[in-house]
Amino acid sequence: MGGSVLSIILSLVAGAVGGNAGGAAMKQNSLGPLWNTILGLVGGVGGGQLASAVGGLQSLDQVGNIGLSGIIGALLPIIISLVAKKSQR
Repeated sequence: MGGSVLSIILSLVAGAVGGNAGGAAMKQNSLGPLWNTILGLVGGVGGGQLASAVGGLQSLDQVGNIGLSGIIGALLPIIISLVAKKSQR
């Protein structure tokens, strides 16, 4: 149980960092630090779950979990901000 809790915590941290990095990359369309962090957290947990569910990524162990959590955490705010910008037109 301790390993799964640690895995979730690492996914949350990687997702939050990724979410804010994604927001910084899209400065003009950024949702702001709060929403970038929230969406990064959601993406991080989703990315962590995806990493543990996909067979090929299980061989990467915790590094793959953290990496994918950060990537999904960064992509989620970018995608949401682009969709929000499109809907405002």
